[in-house]
Amino acid sequence: MTAELFAIIAPVFLIAGIGLAWGRLKLPFDNATVTRLATQVGTPALILATLSRLEVTADAFTQMLWVTLVSLLGFAVVGLIVLKLLRMSPRAFLTPVMMANAGNMGLPLCLFAFGQEGLALAIASFAVIAAWHFTAGVAIVSGRLSFGAIVRTPVVHASILGIALLLVGAPLPDWLNNFLQVLGGLSIPLMLIALGVSLASLEVRSLKEGAIVALLRLSAGLAVGLGVAELFGLEGAARGVIIIQSAMPVAVFNYLFAATYDQRPGAVAGSVLISTAISFLTLPFLLLLAMGRL
Repeated sequence: MTAELFAIIAPVFLIAGIGLAWGRLKLPFDNATVTRLATQVGTPALILATLSRLEVTADAFTQMLWVTLVSLLGFAVVGLIVLKLLRMSPRAFLTPVMMANAGNMGLPLCLFAFGQEGLALAIASFAVIAAWHFTAGVAIVSGRLSFGAIVRTPVVHASILGIALLLVGAPLPDWLNNFLQVLGGLSIPLMLIALGVSLASLEVRSLKEGAIVALLRLSAGLAVGLGVAELFGLEGAARGVIIIQSAMPVAVFNYLFAATYDQRPGAVAGSVLISTAISFLTLPFLLLLAMGRL
């Protein structure tokens, strides 16, 4: 069991560690460009390449879309209640409570824990989270709602096309599938390296608020993930994926949005660092729970 868990966790630690060391050494790294490549080029290719060669039903994929949406609504309710009770700004902190790091950390963990089936289901979850993040998430932080962002999100387009391919059972040509596999293969390593670089460069202030948000994100995420899995009667990889994706730490993008709209960026940066550090320590427990070993 220890060897199995180490095989899942070690690649995530090591690749993110490369990014962390890179950032600490102040080596050149255009985080914005790399992140855009990973999310807007690599991840859509990964979605299509994974779905085109995977034996996962369209029903299972679309169910994960709905389950993730319900979990996001659960995070919103819990976050609003707790933030109001603590008299903390929902505009600054609700999005970090809701938006987990389902890409940089969630995708590789689901892949290593549940194989290609886990990756496909995790991609469904990530597509919903990404779409929500760049529409409702930005609206909460900025105070303005724009649905145009979802139209410009390649992950959403790729997910829709992937579902369509599953429904009609139309495989991609070999040359196109091979191209997408190679291109999509850059996504997960790049996201993990970018995560490490981002963590090395974050400036942390207001650690108390950051710690509160970090603990709320992780505890609410785990509770809602378990509750939603039970509510929908999920089993196997689907259950494990929603638990892992729900319990991930605060996404780095939350800091970028907070800095852009001047919504307590120091505290949000603290929540990213603290929640990520806690997650690295608690990953063995989370994976055992997700894999049905507890």
